[in-house]
Amino acid sequence: MNQKGGVGKTTTAVNLSASLAAAEKKTLLLDIDPQGNASSGVGIDKRTLKKTIYHSLIGAQPLSSVIQKTELDYLQVLPSNSDLIGAEIELVTSKHREGKLKELLVQLNGQYEYIIIDCPPSLGILTLNALSAAKSVLIPVQCEYYALEGLSQLIHTISLVKSRINSTLTIEGILMTMFDIRTNLSHQVVGEVKKFFKSKERVFKTVIARNIRLSESPGYGKPIILYDITSRGARDYLSLAKEIISNGRKTNGRKKGKKA
Repeated sequence: MNQKGGVGKTTTAVNLSASLAAAEKKTLLLDIDPQGNASSGVGIDKRTLKKTIYHSLIGAQPLSSVIQKTELDYLQVLPSNSDLIGAEIELVTSKHREGKLKELLVQLNGQYEYIIIDCPPSLGILTLNALSAAKSVLIPVQCEYYALEGLSQLIHTISLVKSRINSTLTIEGILMTMFDIRTNLSHQVVGEVKKFFKSKERVFKTVIARNIRLSESPGYGKPIILYDITSRGARDYLSLAKEIISNGRKTNGRKKGKKA
């Protein structure tokens, strides 16, 4: 999550999920953004969807009837579309409205090793539901001048959720995106972010470089590993998946823990 738009949230959710699936980790991509871009990014036509995460959130459909398969054997998706806008309005008057998604995920009964949630670019009720349900938060940060703008507010929000709603919530890491190896600016921003989070939160070793093939792949409804496995974008996200899998092993010993 990140309340700023255009920092690579959906690109990361789609391609990290696909890369974990490629490593034969049973993965669920949960799209909780009304724009539904994560759904279309794995080949789901959001315009023809009859059932989405919205219908589960309002109690009209069990999650099992909404989950869809993708081209990757180990990747499934809980899709969304613009219907989800209605959930923000309907949940406002609900009791325990911030915990609806967490309650739903209990239905999955540990079927997945990883659940990746793509959040909207806001700190509204849908994002709050994601934070309430998640075990950790991955924060994509674009390599540009205003990279640190708003991060303090985001970290504060995560801290509030941890203290009041979800005591197990942690920060999985800060992911630098849209890195341009040719510019001094990108290198400077990475240095500033590492300095900012020194001894507070971890910054991933993997950096996601600007890559034209990565930008093209959503237009074909494919994660980058299916669109162009030889591209820099594919290599970067496979590297991120390996880093996350490795971090999970370090955290849980021999036991493979779930992450959201």
